[in-house]
Amino acid sequence: MANKSRRDFMRNSMLGLAALPLGAGILSKNAFAQELPRLDPSSSNAQALNYVEDASEASDHPAYEEGERCDNCMFYKAENEGCQLFPENSVAPAGWCQSWTAQA
Repeated sequence: MANKSRRDFMRNSMLGLAALPLGAGILSKNAFAQELPRLDPSSSNAQALNYVEDASEASDHPAYEEGERCDNCMFYKAENEGCQLFPENSVAPAGWCQSWTAQA
């Protein structure tokens, strides 16, 4: 009986060691990061919020103020250049839209 327990322990230990890389991949932040397609400024969603890929192009918009860019907006997600307003797309870090809000 003692030998069987030792065998079980060794088998389970080996299975556990073999599963470590899998577990590390599942728990890793980067494991679920996905490449998002870049938002097309001519799409209807982008046009509805006056999105531009270069903030300087929005200088004539009444809501634009110097220094406002996607990468300093509260809706921007740096890990995949995503935006909460455009969840299926990435945005240009130097871009701008009329919903720009300062980070807290």
